[in-house]
Amino acid sequence: MMTEIQSYFNPVSLPLYFDKDRWETTQIGRNIDTYLEGQFPEVRYSEVAIFNVPEYEGSKNTALENDCKIREILYSFHYDNLPRVADLGVMQLMPSRKESFQVIQKVCEALLQEGIIPIVIGGGHDVSYAIYKAYAAMDKYITLSAVDSKFDVGLENDNLASFSHLGKMLAHKPSHLFHYVNLAYQSYFVSEMTTDMLRSMNFDVIRLGDLRANFNEVEPIMRNTDFLSFDISSIQYSYASANFYSSPNGLTGEEACKIMRYAGVSDKVTSVGLFEYNQALDEGNQTAYLLAQMIWYFIDGYKLRKNELNPNLKNCVKYTVAFEDGKNEIVFYKSQSSGRWWMGVPYKKDESTKTLNYYIACSYRDYEIANQGDIPERWLKTYYKFI
Repeated sequence: MMTEIQSYFNPVSLPLYFDKDRWETTQIGRNIDTYLEGQFPEVRYSEVAIFNVPEYEGSKNTALENDCKIREILYSFHYDNLPRVADLGVMQLMPSRKESFQVIQKVCEALLQEGIIPIVIGGGHDVSYAIYKAYAAMDKYITLSAVDSKFDVGLENDNLASFSHLGKMLAHKPSHLFHYVNLAYQSYFVSEMTTDMLRSMNFDVIRLGDLRANFNEVEPIMRNTDFLSFDISSIQYSYASANFYSSPNGLTGEEACKIMRYAGVSDKVTSVGLFEYNQALDEGNQTAYLLAQMIWYFIDGYKLRKNELNPNLKNCVKYTVAFEDGKNEIVFYKSQSSGRWWMGVPYKKDESTKTLNYYIACSYRDYEIANQGDIPERWLKTYYKFI
């Protein structure tokens, strides 16, 4: 399967990337395995694979024929002991949109099955749907976290587009969406009805202001996330203007990089997409600089992974919080090596089996909430998914 995926990509420009000696020994360009004419990367040995998907049919942003500026800037950054990163180049689009999405799905599926993290530089935000379908094809139930100023639910009869792809995921049968989190939505862009609908489905929607007030909560959210889908219209125009949909308010460049670093550190995150970059609008390449820095921060976080997908119970301090009714309790676990927190959520696979524990990453704040006699929302939403 790994050799097969080469046929779906075009190599990067030879004059720009052929001479590795133009970079210093610690620059990414010197150490990344790049798809050049006649020389496809040894993908199966990679930990991370980066590629462009210039598919914008469902968006008002557009692709440029020129070389991607994000790549050029990323290659110039310094990183000591880079993990094994492959640059697969630019994905070829198929004659029809449906076929293009099938290729994106197939490539992501092949990478995921080998334990390689795809970093997709999009295209329209609806490319997320193809990545979601790669997990569905592998029969994996995932948590999708979308950083987006809107929800992109659309209407029932809308075609697949940037503004409607979440609606298509919700309608996809059988559903493989265990949980959905929106980070940084802005109230004036979304209807209250949609917000209420998503909350009634036990999903998390976190307004920009609330996110800012408790930014550290991004850490447990990322530890519960499989696929991080980042629409750059969630970032302020002054930081990321190369996008038809950008607006004055939103995340700062620093906040966007923090989210990416938390995602890198998370042992659960297995794919990342950055969407809606429009190079034609990128004056002074400032948005490309920010996106390259975001990728750098993801890689930096990835290097710090602790192999702590679930708590290693032998290495955890266990805290049991009993509630006043005397019947209910929540068990918390704190890792002695990393200081991370989890909660155990009881569930049964079927009626006959004994009760098992589903571990959900949480924060010290959840422990404090439980100690005050309240059940943390994160625990409740997970519990409701099993009943």
